[in-house]
Amino acid sequence: MNMSTATVSKIVVLMAVMAAALSSVSIASGLQYNFYNSSCPKAEDTVRGIIQGMISNDRTMVAAFVRLFFHDCFIRTRARATRTRRSKQSLCAVNKIKAALESICPGVVSCADVLAFVARDSTTASGGFTFGMPSGRRDGLVSVFGEVFQHMPSPSSQLEDLLKIFDAKGLDTVDLVALSDPHSFGPTTCSFVKPRLYPADPTMNATFTTALRSVCPQQGGGSILVNNNRVSPDPNKLSNAFYQNVASRQVLFTSDQTLTSRNDTAAMVANNAAR
Repeated sequence: MNMSTATVSKIVVLMAVMAAALSSVSIASGLQYNFYNSSCPKAEDTVRGIIQGMISNDRTMVAAFVRLFFHDCFIRTRARATRTRRSKQSLCAVNKIKAALESICPGVVSCADVLAFVARDSTTASGGFTFGMPSGRRDGLVSVFGEVFQHMPSPSSQLEDLLKIFDAKGLDTVDLVALSDPHSFGPTTCSFVKPRLYPADPTMNATFTTALRSVCPQQGGGSILVNNNRVSPDPNKLSNAFYQNVASRQVLFTSDQTLTSRNDTAAMVANNAAR
């Protein structure tokens, strides 16, 4: 069963709020819908058209775009990790979209808004729902690569650590659980998974552990791609499958399984899994 409209709306609204609240540049007038109606009326249609073409060619790009937007919001704007091939591909795709916008509206649409539109249109293509995305963000002037690793949640983070990180951004427990859902789609690499396999993490389903060990060897193989969702038939669809996988202890990261370590977050997981 797919996630309810209310739950999905909660996730995407939180994504939009994060973009506003965590921007490194203060926007005096605030964000607004249809911000570019006068200055660049074809902006959102242009982004949407390009994104639809890209995703039709490679559906794994949806998760990459959402991840890029999360990074852009959670850390100072413009500070993003680009070490992985997928990250570089998504950045190249965003640069292509930005170039298209520059050809019709030079110097008007910010990169931060491009990322927001891209995330919105990607989740629409994957999740089958649509929603408005407020805009009017301004691009940051500082980019510090090291901040990616200092301030981003780690796959090995425990619940209390995650809550502290989110609290520092003005986000609460509900936000943490909701914003973990994008791990229902897209790939990661064995390097992030193997710490739970060797030795076997007792909080992981034993059969799931065995299956993952057949993909991620103890020695080497750190760059091997693994789908975040290895249970549902479509690993590139945004859905409530993440919560079902957490409940059945079939998720890849400690930071995901730890959501069941406390009664309140475990109840949220169970509630979303049942929708």
